[in-house]
Amino acid sequence: QVQLVESGGGLVQPGGSLRLSCAASGFNFSNYVMNWYRQAPGKERELVAGIIGTSSSTNYADSVKGRFTISRDNVKNTVYLQMHSLKSEDTAVYYCNAKWRSRSYRLYNYWGQGTQVTVSS
Repeated sequence: QVQLVESGGGLVQPGGSLRLSCAASGFNFSNYVMNWYRQAPGKERELVAGIIGTSSSTNYADSVKGRFTISRDNVKNTVYLQMHSLKSEDTAVYYCNAKWRSRSYRLYNYWGQGTQVTVSS
């Protein structure tokens, strides 16, 4: 079955760094757009970064541009989110997401269970 398992979250001081990982299984990973979303308490889930299957194109939320980098390894079926210069407002649960639309336009959309990132002194 499809699994997305995030890891790497934790408590970090402002200005620090963390690297999140998401190990995928149960689907053709290289075909899927992989995304990182986050949801802070009392806020809607928001897209943080995305990367297409070939890794040739990425996109970022304005709030994380220049600080976060998304990457993927299609051999290890893993997507990463490297986070630098973390701020308190980055505190959230971070979710891994896999998305693919078939030729018949059926949307395949999978989510991980989330990993907590807390930025605090």
